Amino acid sequence: MYTPKFILICVSSLLFSASYNMLIPELPSYLSSMGGAKYIGLIIALFTLTAGISRPFSGKLTDTIGRKPVMLFGAMVCLICGCFYPILTTVYGFLLLRLFHGFSTGFTPTATSTFVSDVVPRERLGEAMGIQGIAFSTGLALGPALGSFIKLYFSYSVLFYSSSMVALLSLVLMMNLKETLPKKEQFRFALLKITRKDIIAWEALPPAIITFLAYIGFGVILTLIPDWSEAVGFVNKGIFFIVFTVSSLLVRFIAGKFSDSYGRIKVIVVGLLLLLTSLFLIGYLNTKSGLMTGAAMYGLAMGVVSPALNAWTIDLSLPEQKGKAMATMYIALEAGIGLGALCSGWYYQETISRIPLIMYSCSGLAFVGIGYILTVKRNIITNI
Repeated sequence: MYTPKFILICVSSLLFSASYNMLIPELPSYLSSMGGAKYIGLIIALFTLTAGISRPFSGKLTDTIGRKPVMLFGAMVCLICGCFYPILTTVYGFLLLRLFHGFSTGFTPTATSTFVSDVVPRERLGEAMGIQGIAFSTGLALGPALGSFIKLYFSYSVLFYSSSMVALLSLVLMMNLKETLPKKEQFRFALLKITRKDIIAWEALPPAIITFLAYIGFGVILTLIPDWSEAVGFVNKGIFFIVFTVSSLLVRFIAGKFSDSYGRIKVIVVGLLLLLTSLFLIGYLNTKSGLMTGAAMYGLAMGVVSPALNAWTIDLSLPEQKGKAMATMYIALEAGIGLGALCSGWYYQETISRIPLIMYSCSGLAFVGIGYILTVKRNIITNI
């Protein structure tokens, strides 16, 4: 399984994740400094809006022109956006750039997951998704911590240009990958015509629904944790993301193997139980140690759920439409993140006392996810 292709895609995934996540902790204060505090919820919501809209296109293109061009396009968007943040210094310019920046995650992760499924043995797919998730999550942890460090000692402009440089490194690694789609087509604008049948892979709907419910909480985390961290006494707003990701890394490898051995659904249920508990604790334990406890458990939860959902999506997909299936799952992911960010930002309004109730609500949605997956379990026919 550990071929040069697989290792290269994992390292590239780490850098890609770090490039845009390193901005997350500092964007709320950056937007507020421009007079846009009331638009904080749009920082994530606009990003995920275009990411979600672009998923049907990225899925179709991944299955037609190839995995590599789709990955490269997303990384190029990250590189360009990092250069433009210091230039577009108005609130509306910033929001427009966030809207465009979302195309990065709308394209690259869809093709990356499909690429991984092409280059690893089928019987080790869960394990492979777990390891690729480790790489992506490492970027998720290192990015915010590095971003906060750069802003603390330098400036916003240095932070934005650093984001572009990391995206460039990811791009260079992607360029050294060999295409894995056997019969690829040349790009033509007709491929951008999307019909209803191109949007959703109905066979992948069950994992997509669970993904939606699970990632609403992630949208809330991205939007509110910087302020919640500051409220409980942390200077570096990226500490939560470090603890969350380290915890996630520790469990992903094992969880991926377990989903290969014991089935995706059993592993997902365990992950959802951890998720509802962690979100409740994040809201209830409003101290430094309490927040870190919640962060650690949240990392365990997402480390268990994420690779199993990715592998389950591939299990249910049609062989020639794996990109479409992954795009369906990612549409649900982006919808969940965007809805969580938008609603929490709208309700929050810089009132710290409202954060616990928001976290409790997300915990309840994880419980709904458990009920759903147990209800439909007997109707799902797979070979796992």
